[in-house]
Amino acid sequence: MDELVARITSNVGIDPATATKAVGLILAFLQKEGPADEVAALIAAIPGAQNAITSAEGQGGGFLSGMMGGVMGLGSQLMGMGLGMGEISGVSKETIGYAREKAGSGPVDDVVNSIPGLSQFV
Repeated sequence: MDELVARITSNVGIDPATATKAVGLILAFLQKEGPADEVAALIAAIPGAQNAITSAEGQGGGFLSGMMGGVMGLGSQLMGMGLGMGEISGVSKETIGYAREKAGSGPVDDVVNSIPGLSQFV
């Protein structure tokens, strides 16, 4: 997770704590909305991913607590953290790119393609 957070901090320009929470929210969203087996493989391939999910949800960022679901709900949660659209796009692209490096394109693309509307953001 440290490597991914460092990349986000460098390439997107947000602080490490915000980057970690944003990644946790994105991964929690994938875990909730995507195919269980593929998402489990993706999360297992990213060191510290489950801890980031648990931490983000523990800070009130869990999807089950939100009024909106889907991609728009995730966007609302990330904007609620103070991220702008460019930062949200950057964090999303870095997270999915890193997941592809670690878990492979096939499983990650299966997850992305299974969630309506997600592919336009990553």
